[in-house]
Amino acid sequence: MPKKIQWLRKTSRLQGKLLTGMTQLEKGSARVSRAAGGVPPSASCPPTGPTGCFGKMVRPSLWRDAANHTPEACAPQFLSHRFGLAGLITGFLLVFLAISCASTKHELVEGHNPVWPPAPDAPRVEYVRSLHAPRDIGQSPSMFTRLGHWITGENGESVALQKPFGLALDETGNLCITDTGVSRMYFCDFARKQWRTFDGSGKTRFASPVAVARHKGVFYVADSQLARVFAFRDNGKPVWEISKPLIRPVGLAVADDALAVVDSQAHAVFVFDLQGALRFQFGHRGTAPGEFNFPTHIASDRQGHLLVTDSMNSRVQVFDFSGKFVSAFGSNGDTSGHFGRPKGVAADTFGHIYVADAMFDNLQVFDLSGQLLLNIGQSGKRPGEFSLPGGVAIGADNQIYVADGYNHRVQVLKYVGQQ
Repeated sequence: MPKKIQWLRKTSRLQGKLLTGMTQLEKGSARVSRAAGGVPPSASCPPTGPTGCFGKMVRPSLWRDAANHTPEACAPQFLSHRFGLAGLITGFLLVFLAISCASTKHELVEGHNPVWPPAPDAPRVEYVRSLHAPRDIGQSPSMFTRLGHWITGENGESVALQKPFGLALDETGNLCITDTGVSRMYFCDFARKQWRTFDGSGKTRFASPVAVARHKGVFYVADSQLARVFAFRDNGKPVWEISKPLIRPVGLAVADDALAVVDSQAHAVFVFDLQGALRFQFGHRGTAPGEFNFPTHIASDRQGHLLVTDSMNSRVQVFDFSGKFVSAFGSNGDTSGHFGRPKGVAADTFGHIYVADAMFDNLQVFDLSGQLLLNIGQSGKRPGEFSLPGGVAIGADNQIYVADGYNHRVQVLKYVGQQ
């Protein structure tokens, strides 16, 4: 039986037991209530019975509004009138016990994690896990948050990923995610198990945050619709923002104490210092080496290179930190080693370059010369499969993070091979 169905049945059984217990408590305390001069339920809560709150005929599947009187609304009054403060506290503890068990969302058993290449070849990359919501990094909602979700009917998914796009890792390996589905940036602090949200910088709300970077406690976010790059601190307080000469900033990378910004509309890369002052720019529209046709993403490697996804030219171009062209690889095509719509790019500690392709829903791995080393993934929803992948980020431990846009998650892979 699928795990999700088992979980739903278990939840129904828990709710049924809770209702049965409430009814039994009500009957057994009638004499105590009368002896203590108890007050009958108020007019806002109907008497128990087939249609009353917690009545005999209320089934677990009918845990909802009945004749405009919900158990959520009547429970506090019912408990306080019949049992006093002790009954109220006991009832809430029972409710919390039920929702604590029922609100834990169990993931489907994924079986053996996929590896690439498949056996009998030695694995080079393996699937680790997926990130979708705070629980996936170990953050648990408080008792009051769970109780509030139960009362309001919310499921706690308001801070879950909708359409993750841009990714970046800071110096300590914490993950930044831009979500274009909700115009928000998330910060995953793995050590503290905190999933933080940022809707803007200062008083300015994001419209289309597509790229992010973080360096020494400062966030940098590129908003393509507002045509600005924002720098702000952990508390959301602005440091500075850049507008001109940007037209449509879409990619960010911090390298060599500078911030490189890809502008898809200007077909260029602008390099600023970390105070927001322009140092230089390189590139213009074209197909020749060093020219761009709607570039989208940028990353740096540990060998002193800037890697730029030249999306509409279906290639990745390599530059040094001064903007001098080094090499390029890739071309338009539908076979391995070619690209449809290359997006995110990143390099591991060995210098392998990973490129996400939003058209083919896969990840291809190259060396610096452009030789194809490995294909990862295909279209789908299972672990290791993608639907419109975007940004890619790789940590010092060679964990590979891929924004899996239409699957509402970030997939985490790991390079486990040798050089």
